[in-house]
Amino acid sequence: MGLSEIAAGIEVTESQEEHSPATVDTTDASLAERLAPFASEFPCSAEAAATILERYSEGKSVGEAGRAAGVAPVTAAKTLHLLGESVSPVSPLGAEIIQDWIAGQLSRTEAMELSQLGENEFGLAVYVETHDPLEDACAAVEGVLAAHQTNKQRPLAETMSETTDLL
Repeated sequence: MGLSEIAAGIEVTESQEEHSPATVDTTDASLAERLAPFASEFPCSAEAAATILERYSEGKSVGEAGRAAGVAPVTAAKTLHLLGESVSPVSPLGAEIIQDWIAGQLSRTEAMELSQLGENEFGLAVYVETHDPLEDACAAVEGVLAAHQTNKQRPLAETMSETTDLL
C-alpha cells in the first residue's frame, strides 16, 4: 500500500469545527421542577436554587448567581455546595481547623485566627463541614455543572508563565 492509497479520501479544510463535551438531558422537567423535591433541604426555594445553578453554570460568580436569584451570596454558596459544587473558602488545613472547632478542641476565636477567615467565610466553612451534598439532588441536576467545569479556566492561570516567556 502506497502513500497515495493511504491519503485517498483525505480533505484539506480551511477551518475546523468546534467540538465540546456533549451533555444529555433526558428529562422533560425544568431545573426548578427537578429541584422541587429537595426544596425543604435548601436554604432557599427550589426556584431560587434553579436560578443560582443556571447562572453559575453560565459562568457567573457565586455572588452574581445569588443576586439573580434574589438571595445573599452566602445562601447561593450553600445551595451550590448542596448540589455538589466545591465552594469551601478554606484549604484542607483550614478544614481541619474548622473540624477541631466543631469538635470543641478550639475556641471560635482561635479557629478564626488560625484559619484567617472573616465572619462570613467562617460561617460558610462551618456549613460546608457540617452539611454533605444531597446525592439525589446532585443526580437530578447531573450535567448542568459539567459544562461549567469544562469551561473553567485553570485557577491561577495568570500566575503561570508561558514557554515563550523563558526566551
